Amino acid sequence: MRQFTAIVNPTAGGSASAAALLQVARQLREAGAGLETEYSRSLDHARELARDAGRRGRVVLAVGGDGIAGGIGGALSGTDALLGLVPAGRGNDFARALNLPADPTALAQVLLHHEPRNVDTIEVESAVHHRTVVLGSVYAGVDALANRHANNATLLRGAASYYAGGLRAVTTWRAARYRVTVDGVDHPHTGYTVVAANSGYYGSGRLIAPEARVDDGLLDVVMIREAPRRLFFALMNDLKTGAHVHRPQVSILRGREIRIEADREVPYGADGEVEATLPVTVRVLPGALRVLC
Repeated sequence: MRQFTAIVNPTAGGSASAAALLQVARQLREAGAGLETEYSRSLDHARELARDAGRRGRVVLAVGGDGIAGGIGGALSGTDALLGLVPAGRGNDFARALNLPADPTALAQVLLHHEPRNVDTIEVESAVHHRTVVLGSVYAGVDALANRHANNATLLRGAASYYAGGLRAVTTWRAARYRVTVDGVDHPHTGYTVVAANSGYYGSGRLIAPEARVDDGLLDVVMIREAPRRLFFALMNDLKTGAHVHRPQVSILRGREIRIEADREVPYGADGEVEATLPVTVRVLPGALRVLC
């Protein structure tokens, strides 16, 4: 029987993390599994707790949103440790990409009985963060600014906070000139954003890269070019279904190593947590993480 260590982000979704774990924990314990719970003080602390639990041979449960999932998943990347997700944040985009069930009983069955799947992770390297590893995506541009606004929102939750953050970011955004290098080939780009996606989803269920797969050893690079603001709002609406990929303002490339630079200070983010400014280099780490899904 598997032994679990749950690492809870007490701030993700307010009390949602504790509530989500409570429902799943009951199912795990009734099945005879061992479960210990740790509360993280910060993302770095969560990574430390995860590595320690992994070294002890325990299944590490990331309880919260994409930030703690990406932080813990990145910490376990390249090890033999097993990761399980208990989604309880605003986005839960990586859990969505893995098709994890929302029902606690069904999720507990996945954690107890399913075989692990090897998925890719993303190595992020910059002058600020040196080297870190995340799961879902790295995005540089208006979406990083929107995510910053969403994270600071106090009245809105979930998708509403991301949409409001997006509106606020777009009204002040001016197109940036990017230099995007994919596996050594330069692609000049002027526009709103560049997204290096491992998972198809970001920003609380927005399907930014419909063809992205978490286990294909590649990153999908989505570039949204300069366009009138009214068109960008329509494009944001298209992100609900992935229909934006058919617009001429959207280009998609694929590669293993992506370097993103810009002609001014452009913010980038990763899994809703890492915040810095370009330049940044991202690399796919094929099959580097074992996850229950």
